[in-house]
Amino acid sequence: MMTLRTRIEEKLVEAFAPDRLSVIDESHLHAGHQPDMTGTGETHMRVRIVSVKFAGMSRLARHRAITELLKPELDAGLHALAVEPAAPDEPTRW
Repeated sequence: MMTLRTRIEEKLVEAFAPDRLSVIDESHLHAGHQPDMTGTGETHMRVRIVSVKFAGMSRLARHRAITELLKPELDAGLHALAVEPAAPDEPTRW
C-alpha cells in the first residue's frame, strides 16, 4: 500500500518536475492538538519544493496550485499542509 507521503511526492513530481522536493510528515508534532490526534498516521505534511514552473508566479498562486493538486488528499483526511514553494533562483530557508 502506498503511503500518503509517497502519493504526494509522485503528484508533485509529475505536475512540477521539481529541482528539489522534500515531503515531511510532521504528524508527530501535533499529537494531542485534538482528541483524535495521536501523532501517528499522516495527518500533517510539509512540502518544500523548488521548481522552474513557479517562476513568475506569486506566492499565493504557487500555494493554490499545490493545494488544488493535493485536494483529494486533503478531502480524504490530510488535516494540515504547510507549503514552502520557490523558483530555482530564489533563496529558501531550508
